[in-house]
Amino acid sequence: MTDPQNNSGDKMPAPEQSDTTTRRRKKPRRNGKGSNAANSSPITSRRTGKSNTSTNNTVVETTTDDALLEDEAALAEGGVKAVGNKRIIPFMKIEKLMAVLSALIVIISLGAIIFKGLNLGLDFTGGVSADVTYAEPVQQVEVINALQTHGFDDPVVQYLGSTKDILVRLPPQSDNIDGLNSRLNDALDLPNNDADISSVNIIGSQVGNEIYLNSLIAIAAALGCMLLYVAVRFQFKLAIGALLALFHDAIVTIGMFALFGFPFDLTVLAAVLALIGYSLNDTIVVYDRIRENFRRVRGITPRQVIDLSLTETLRRTIMTVTTVMLVVLAMMFLGGDGLEWFSVALFIGLIAGTYSSIYIASSIPLAMGLSRDDFIVKVKPEFEEEMVTFNDPKASDYNDNDFNDYEEEPR
Repeated sequence: MTDPQNNSGDKMPAPEQSDTTTRRRKKPRRNGKGSNAANSSPITSRRTGKSNTSTNNTVVETTTDDALLEDEAALAEGGVKAVGNKRIIPFMKIEKLMAVLSALIVIISLGAIIFKGLNLGLDFTGGVSADVTYAEPVQQVEVINALQTHGFDDPVVQYLGSTKDILVRLPPQSDNIDGLNSRLNDALDLPNNDADISSVNIIGSQVGNEIYLNSLIAIAAALGCMLLYVAVRFQFKLAIGALLALFHDAIVTIGMFALFGFPFDLTVLAAVLALIGYSLNDTIVVYDRIRENFRRVRGITPRQVIDLSLTETLRRTIMTVTTVMLVVLAMMFLGGDGLEWFSVALFIGLIAGTYSSIYIASSIPLAMGLSRDDFIVKVKPEFEEEMVTFNDPKASDYNDNDFNDYEEEPR
C-alpha cells in the first residue's frame, strides 16, 4: 500500500543533513582508553624524560629526570641501577681497602715462610715408611700410641684401603734396616692382633730435597702455563690479574701452614695444585662475563661493567663454593688423619680463591686501564674501505625549484 501523498510510489526522501559534518576517528586515541580528556594520564618519553598532558587543546610539558631519581634510589639501597632495571652490587667500591688487606696477608705469609719455615713432612725431609697388615681391624690411635711407647717419635699412620692395611711413616732412624725391622715388629704387635710388615723403605734426605725442588718447579710451571692461556684466550691485562690472584692463593695457603706449624707434605702440595686449578676456573667464568659485558653493554663505565659481571656470576660462585666446602668439611672431620691436612689446605685455599677472584683478578686489570677497546677487534688501515662519492655532472643542470614547481594534474 502506497502513501497517498506520494503518488509516484518512490521511497520517502532522506532527512535533511545538518550543516555540521561528523568525522569518525580512524586511529586509536593517544592514551589507548578512548579519551583525550584532561584527566588522562601523561605520556612520558623514554628518551627525553618529558611528560606531555593535553588539556583543552593545550599541551603542557613537564621535564623530570626520572633516570637520575631511580639511580639515587638504587644507590641508597646499596646498588647501582645499570642495564635493564637491574641493580648491581658495587664490589669495586671497597677495592682499595681490599687491596691493603691482601697486601698485608701476603706480607705476613711470606714472612712466616721465610723466617719461620715450613714444617716439612717425611716426603721432603726423608725418613722411614713401612707397609703393615694386621689380622684384625685396628684404630690409628692405637698404632700411634704403641709406636710412641717404643721410642718412635712423630709417627704418621694412614689407612691403605681398609682398616687392616696401614702405612706407617717415621722420621729418619739411626738403626740399620735389620735392627729397624725387629724394633718395628715389637712395637706394632698389639694385644690379640699381630702385625705383618710387608716392606720397609728408607727415604734419604737427598731424595727429599729433590722432591721439594720438583714441587716448586711444578707450581711455577702451572702458574706460567695459566698465564699464557689467559693471555691468549682473553687479554694480557686479564692474564696479569689472574696470575697475581693465583700467586696470592698459593702464598696464603702455604703461609698459613708455616704460620701455625701445620705439617707440609705431598698431600698438602697436591691440595695447593688443585686450588690453583679451581681458582683459575672461577676466574675464567668471571673474565668471560666481563668480556661479554664490555662488548654488549654501552654507556656505562668500566668499573660498572666489572661490578655488573661480578653480580651476574655471584650466584654461581656461591653455589660452587658451598658445594665444594661441604665435601671439604666432610673430609676434614670424617676422613681421618690421612686427609686431615689435605682438607685443611683446601679449606684455606677455597676462601682465598673466592676472595681473589673478586678483588684481585678483577681489580688489577681495572687499575691497569681495562676498557671496551681491549675487546673490540680493530680494522687495520690497509683493510679499511675507501669512501667513494659519485658526482653526476648532469645533476647540476637541474634546479631544485624545477621539482617544486611540478604539480600533479587533477584526474
